[in-house]
Formats: sequence, structure tokens, C-alpha cells
Amino acid sequence: MANGTTRKKGSAVKAARGSVVSKKGTPWGTIIAVVAIVALLGAVITYYMVKSAPKREQADREAAAASFAPSAQEPDPSKRIPGVVTATYTGSVHVLPTERVAYDKTPPFGGPHDQTWATCTGIVYPTAVRTENMVHALEHGTVWIAYNPQQVTGDALNLLSVRVKDKPYTMMSPYPGLDKPISLQSWGHQLKLDDANDARIDEFIAALRANPNGVYPEVGASCDAVPGQFDPDNPPPFDASKPGPDAKPMDYKGSTAAQGEQGMPASQPPASSAPASPTPTK
Repeated sequence: MANGTTRKKGSAVKAARGSVVSKKGTPWGTIIAVVAIVALLGAVITYYMVKSAPKREQADREAAAASFAPSAQEPDPSKRIPGVVTATYTGSVHVLPTERVAYDKTPPFGGPHDQTWATCTGIVYPTAVRTENMVHALEHGTVWIAYNPQQVTGDALNLLSVRVKDKPYTMMSPYPGLDKPISLQSWGHQLKLDDANDARIDEFIAALRANPNGVYPEVGASCDAVPGQFDPDNPPPFDASKPGPDAKPMDYKGSTAAQGEQGMPASQPPASSAPASPTPTK
């Protein structure tokens, strides 16, 4: 009897344990939570990789163009870039905000310009900006990427924008009527291209943006907005009409009321030289 009772008790204990295990069951809530966290983490990583891809690709392009950085031995490496056109222009010749210049090139890359420069702190202007202000920014060492808004859109526009955004001494804007999809300007230099993937864009920027070797008149001048004179959120608009008979010629000596400017280091006077016809660099 004792043995039978013991067996019954043992069976009861086993049954109770089995019941407890059965009640615990599979932890589906925990499993679902872990799966959700892993999926969310994967989505975040994927999103980051997609969003950061343009910047990573641009870093690769800049690294490939690093050999075009200026040096004392090679002050202007843009001379090695096929298609670059150069010219010599007189610096610090200013006109009033109400005056226009009859530029000799489209887009211009030197010559008389407004006394106030366009903000050039890595800004992508969504609309075309008054040319005379943009040219002044070139005098400060800026590279200006202009593009034909009817030809450059979508991925091509993004490829250009990533080269400019938040990059000092760089700016970009649409240029209606441009004869090529893309045109790069720095003071005294221009390069017109068809393709936003062209490696020469990065070479041009590497060679000429804030080049310290005096290839533009005002080395060290500011690119920041001039308070009360230029609003980068509401810049003076581009005028697509042909300059009238009162437009200032390329050999203009400057409007008296427009002379002098802010942002120019006293120790770095502007260079001056006679205008010359643009010539292609071989």
C-alpha cells in the first residue's frame, strides 16, 4: 500500500510539473518583440546607407580629384583639365545695385560686378540670382556651378547639389538659357560640361575653390551674407533680358558710389590687370 501511495504521489508531482510547463508555453511576445527590434534596426541601417550614399560617393569623387589640389609648385592645376577656358580680368570694379554689366561671356566669370557679393557658403540657390552679385563672389575665391534648369533635373541635379551643400566658397544656381547643361565658373576660369557625372567637375573645384595662390583678386575675403545688403533667402533676381545701352562695358572703371567693400583683409589688396580675351587651356 505504501508503495502504491508513493507511486500515486510521484505521478501527481509529475503531472503538476507538466501542468506548470504547459502553462508557461512558448514566449511568443518576447520573440515578436525581438523580431520587431531586429527589423527596425535593419530598416534604420538601410535608410542610413541609402541617405548617406550620395555623400560617400562624393567623398570618393573628391579623393579621386585630390591630385588637382593647388601647391606652391603648381599654383593653378586647372591648366591640366581639358576644356577649361581662362581670361584675365580687372578686380574690384564695382557697380550699383541698379546697374547692369554687358558681360562678354555667359555665364560671366570676371569683370565689373555689384559692390555686394552673393552669399557663397555652400549654398544651393533654388532660383536664378542676379549675375552681378554672383560674379563678385567669384572674386573671393568661389566656385559657382550654374546649370540649365530645363536640362538638369532629378538625379543629375542632386549630383551637382551634393558637391556644393555646406562646402565653403561654393555656390550653385539655375541659369536660364545656358548653352550647355552645366557651367562651372571661378574668377578667370570656366568649364562647360554635359554630364553631372563628369570627373572634371571635382577636379575644377579641387584646383580653384579658395585657391591660396592668387588666381583670384581677393584671397581671404568673406563669403558670408552681408547684413542688410544681400539676403540669401531672398536674393536679387536674375534678369534674362539683354542689357540695354546704359549697361556698363567690360572695361568700365567703376561707379564712384559703389567703391569700397566689406570682408576684404587690409593686408591683401586686390590684384589688377588688363582684360584679355578668354583662351582655352591645353
